Amino acid sequence: MATFKIKGGFSLKGEVKPQGAKNEALQVLCAALLTSEKLRIKNIPEIGDVRCLIQILKHLGVRIKKNDIGDYTFQANEIQLEYLRTKKFREYGKSIRGSIMISGPLLARFGESWMPIPGGDRIGRRRLDAHLKGLKSLGCSINYSKEDQFFHLCSKKYLTGQYILLEEASITGTANVIMAASLAKGKTTIYNAACEPYIQQLCKLLNKMGAKIKGIASNLIHITGVKELGGCTTHTLLPDMVEIGSWIGLSAITRSEIRIKNVSWENLGIIPNTFQKMGIKLEKEDDDIYIPSQKSYRIKKFLNNAILTISDAPWPGLTPDLLSILTVVATQAKGSVLIHQKMFESRLFFVDKLIEMGAQIILCDPHRATVIGLNHQSYLRGSLLNSPDIRAGISLLIAALSARGTSIIKNIEQIDRGYENLDQRLRILGANILRVEES
Repeated sequence: MATFKIKGGFSLKGEVKPQGAKNEALQVLCAALLTSEKLRIKNIPEIGDVRCLIQILKHLGVRIKKNDIGDYTFQANEIQLEYLRTKKFREYGKSIRGSIMISGPLLARFGESWMPIPGGDRIGRRRLDAHLKGLKSLGCSINYSKEDQFFHLCSKKYLTGQYILLEEASITGTANVIMAASLAKGKTTIYNAACEPYIQQLCKLLNKMGAKIKGIASNLIHITGVKELGGCTTHTLLPDMVEIGSWIGLSAITRSEIRIKNVSWENLGIIPNTFQKMGIKLEKEDDDIYIPSQKSYRIKKFLNNAILTISDAPWPGLTPDLLSILTVVATQAKGSVLIHQKMFESRLFFVDKLIEMGAQIILCDPHRATVIGLNHQSYLRGSLLNSPDIRAGISLLIAALSARGTSIIKNIEQIDRGYENLDQRLRILGANILRVEES
């Protein structure tokens, strides 16, 4: 166990390079199970969730070679399916949600897989319907053990392409079905598919491996199954859009001057525009984002002078992972904003800690919070905090860096699950942050 000790209230300055995308990493690592040939993946973030998935793949029999920092080669030519029936897999599988995405590739290639109820952030109900119904549509049978909380997926002959209308545009569900359909017999059409850049990246990788996928970047995906996929290809992950948004929010609330390097602007969607609606100045310089130091930032209103509402939506809408950060940023803005978290009913509960720190927030219901900005006229106070999940954790850390006084953040393993060497990178920018290991 470890904690962060943070002395806040100081401006930062410098350059940061965003880590590789966490959500893309979890998808493309599972794609390595679709072939017996080597697959090299670069820009993999060294974070808790990715390390956990790599351990699952290693125990499953995947040969893994670390070429350099964030650069790995995978070869799944000696898969041991019996590992999936062990207690060790249940423990690993329950610790991260990304573990569910090994099922599609294994089912397509070997006709069988086991799936525990996946773990991850405790932010409300997170349905498995998109995964289970999608894979069942392709021809697999599903049995569930209530005692073990374990799914057994089995296909007697082979998967068969079908028309699949997803009830929700689940990112991991879409990824799972796409990978399974790549080796299915016949044509699969997925409607209401997630179309985030990370899904696009997965599809491009699979096509390089020999898959036949059309409709990339849309919510209507067409997949013609092939007998086998090759490897011997290299794939580089995009920078993490949520981490980029985290750096933008940190810059604004701490009045810092920060340059974020090589952000892949074309894959950020409305994220820069959303922060600009909060009054934050940011400039595009080549492929960098430059955020100058601002004494204050004013929240814009709608054209009819109504209070600004920021809500999440499937891509190309705003990712829900940034709403916690935008909530913290709003606490020191000039003006008010309504934050509407549509997808998860527990994600805004962390605002109680912000209120204890001095923020003016009204939690209207589990999905909506109204933030009245303090405009740096009244500062947040240092406090004893606890990280409930990855995104709330980074949001509380950002709040602590802007607060006057000292804050202690516990349960920082949650932050480590999604952010790479965060305390070291913050200290380079001038932050007063110390990781304290507890016995």
